[in-house]
Amino acid sequence: MMKLRKLMFVLPNLFTVTSIFCGFYAITLCTGDAGPVQLYQAALAIFFAMFFDGVDGRVARLTKTQSDFGVQLDSLADVMSFGVAPGLLVYKWALAPLGFAGIFIAFAFTACGALRLARFNVLAARNPHGGGGRFFVGLPIPLAAGMLVSLIISHHAVSGGEPLRESAVMPVAMTVVGLSLLMVSTVRYRTFKDARPSRKSALALMLVGLGGVLIATQFHPAWVLVACCGAYLTLGLVESAVQVRSRLVARKVSPGAAAAVAVAAVIDDEDEDEDAEEDAGPGNDGPAFL
Repeated sequence: MMKLRKLMFVLPNLFTVTSIFCGFYAITLCTGDAGPVQLYQAALAIFFAMFFDGVDGRVARLTKTQSDFGVQLDSLADVMSFGVAPGLLVYKWALAPLGFAGIFIAFAFTACGALRLARFNVLAARNPHGGGGRFFVGLPIPLAAGMLVSLIISHHAVSGGEPLRESAVMPVAMTVVGLSLLMVSTVRYRTFKDARPSRKSALALMLVGLGGVLIATQFHPAWVLVACCGAYLTLGLVESAVQVRSRLVARKVSPGAAAAVAVAAVIDDEDEDEDAEEDAGPGNDGPAFL
């Protein structure tokens, strides 16, 4: 029984190591004179890394084998599979014509992803007894990588494997910069861990499904993944903007309201620590639906 218990601790780490392998394989595909086919395969490898990254934490919780070792291994896996691999992939796919500027933009994506993980690991160490949070502070690195991967997969499907046009290089570069900044920002993104079956959730799910069908029929099925990632990015920005606006309005209403806002800000700071602790857990650096 004791040996079986020890083997159970290995199981979630195997999923994490598999995620690392997918990231490493994507890097090997991007080396040398990688063509559109190799870059497409690398994007698929990162997509599979996202799947294994989402499974390892859930396996650890189901088998009650969470450990500090698994937390650290998961962070290292995220840096490689969702930081280094996507950075190199997007450089080879779109940013190479920009020269050193393209190298720096791709590096900034990797660096910001590493900074995000390091920041929240530090917050987790300061608040080891925090509970599960409803929000991530900053864009999760798997989502940032997923946005780039979805663009590459969709472009390959739509263009029939043609290289990216020069006119699209700058928009892609701006997208990479924006994703990098969102990762190190304080914009809050929902984890959907508090989602429960209800009329509201059913309506939201139906709207997402109808939107996907509309995009698939009017444009191309490959753009559905891009639309889903874009909708998640927009949701976080809109909710954060509304929250900031509400605070500014409350401060202008009355001194009493300003005091209430100050108290709410303290509570929010405590919630951020809890969110960070949950965010740094094994396989938790992304929304619950991943």
